Amino acid sequence: MIRAVLAFLAALLAMPLTAQDAMPPAPYAYNQLDDPRLEAEATALMHTLRCLKCQSQSIADSDAPMAGDMRHQVRSRILAGESPDQIRSWLIARYGDYVSYNPTVSATTWPLFAIPVVLILIVGAVLARRLGKRRSDAADGEPT
Repeated sequence: MIRAVLAFLAALLAMPLTAQDAMPPAPYAYNQLDDPRLEAEATALMHTLRCLKCQSQSIADSDAPMAGDMRHQVRSRILAGESPDQIRSWLIARYGDYVSYNPTVSATTWPLFAIPVVLILIVGAVLARRLGKRRSDAADGEPT
């Protein structure tokens, strides 16, 4: 009896996971635009946007349903006359800075740019101090 209840609960909890995949793909998820120039713009933009489900693939390379929806949004907005920068801004506003492989400096992304510089300065200061100490010890005649 307990196994049957647990199996039922597991199936009940798994149902939302299958709901997304059961949806048909968006029209422009896998179909290219008729105008080669517009499709080239869309493809170039899609290679700079991260799939939020896969996280290591661009939306152009991912087969995840969410990436397909994002490809559809990019293509339909390009077709509507929006620029790639406008589309990128809209996607960042909707999904956050993480969606872009090329983040800009903002209130939420400044640590991405500042922390490496601070770490390099700290390492440089530690190395300069250690090398300076060795040189002063060697000049004083103390063994190293």
